[in-house]
Amino acid sequence: MKQRVITAVVALIIFIPIIILGGVWIDVAAIALALIGLSEMFIMRKRIIISPDFFISALGIITLVLPDGAFVNLPKYLSRFDIFAITIALLLMVTVLTKNRTNIDDIGINTLAIVYIGNGFHSLVAVRGVHGDGLAMLCFILVVIWSTDIGAYSFGRKIGKHKLWPAISPNKTWEGSIAGTVCALIVAAIYLQFFPVGYHNFWGMMILTLIFSIFGQMGDLVESAYKRYYGVKDSGKILPGHGGILDRFDSLLFVLPMLHWFGMF
Repeated sequence: MKQRVITAVVALIIFIPIIILGGVWIDVAAIALALIGLSEMFIMRKRIIISPDFFISALGIITLVLPDGAFVNLPKYLSRFDIFAITIALLLMVTVLTKNRTNIDDIGINTLAIVYIGNGFHSLVAVRGVHGDGLAMLCFILVVIWSTDIGAYSFGRKIGKHKLWPAISPNKTWEGSIAGTVCALIVAAIYLQFFPVGYHNFWGMMILTLIFSIFGQMGDLVESAYKRYYGVKDSGKILPGHGGILDRFDSLLFVLPMLHWFGMF
């Protein structure tokens, strides 16, 4: 527990100034986090990082993470999607050049990782970049996710009896899950009194809080599912006591893109 707390404090000391500054700082941070997340996916699969398919995948993920403004000077016939499509074509060519040592299944997982991680961290950049409201909105989402996690962990340990999804994550309970969502609603209600965000009224934002809290927990379960499939406890070791970048951003990678669906960026 002590190690977890120390790591969390150090991470917040680094991360909070970055989200406050925004701009190129969060662009660079999001790219770095996405690349680390991609490397964790490779390591979990026991794939070599120093390889053509990793570097091509890295190019694809950078293409997705970069803010929209990074592509304004491209020729009319070349878009972000075109660059992404080129990276997928290059990945497919690797299957031929390696004589199927890197096979079509590997490329499929690489592509999924690029979209899953790249779109999530692009949304981090996009939310922070919302004019006049980005910082408050991003902090709102962080508050919802973190209060859900803390509430679920704390109450789950104390009163949790009924397993939420034992085949995927044996330690999670229904009591912890519900308590986490209740904590998120309470903390979000307090936050919104001081920092009203979004394009909805208070009760509209509370409904969104409920949705974000539930889907954040689903993002956590999704990560648990693929870790169990690959037979690993943590996605990485970069954060002592917490695991890897995907362990810490699993909920956010699911929730941040949802803000776009609700017209919040």
